[in-house]
Amino acid sequence: MAILGIFIHDIEQSEQVNALLHTYGQYIIGRLGIPHRDREVSVICVVLDAPNDIISALAGKLGRLPGVQAKAQYGK
Repeated sequence: MAILGIFIHDIEQSEQVNALLHTYGQYIIGRLGIPHRDREVSVICVVLDAPNDIISALAGKLGRLPGVQAKAQYGK
């Protein structure tokens, strides 16, 4: 399991972020999205139950999008 933190600094990337999350939807347990308009950033927290390589692949694909940061914190 892991928690995936996503920061979207470029709102134009939201569609690509959502498309990737949809692709990995079978592994997603829960998702919370918070727009922070004052800072012009959206924050998404995703809880995943998947093998580490799947989680890493999703985080990597998200992190390669311009204006998007993604980091996974793995649990035991």
